[in-house]
Amino acid sequence: MTAARKPRSSGNWWSIYGGPLLIGVLSVAGLLTALLSEGAGRYFSWIAVGAPVVVTAWFFARRKRI
Repeated sequence: MTAARKPRSSGNWWSIYGGPLLIGVLSVAGLLTALLSEGAGRYFSWIAVGAPVVVTAWFFARRKRI
């Protein structure tokens, strides 16, 4: 006997699009900082531009295999 699938809750707008939107804003901020600033801004740009890669790798490593 298989378990009945629970219907997905629709959730609110922020729970669905909040993560990708935050990553997009962080990436744009990192790119602009890399172009327009020197010194400590360079470190922020490296972190901001590298964050999507780290998040993607983390989710890819966490996924369940079927």
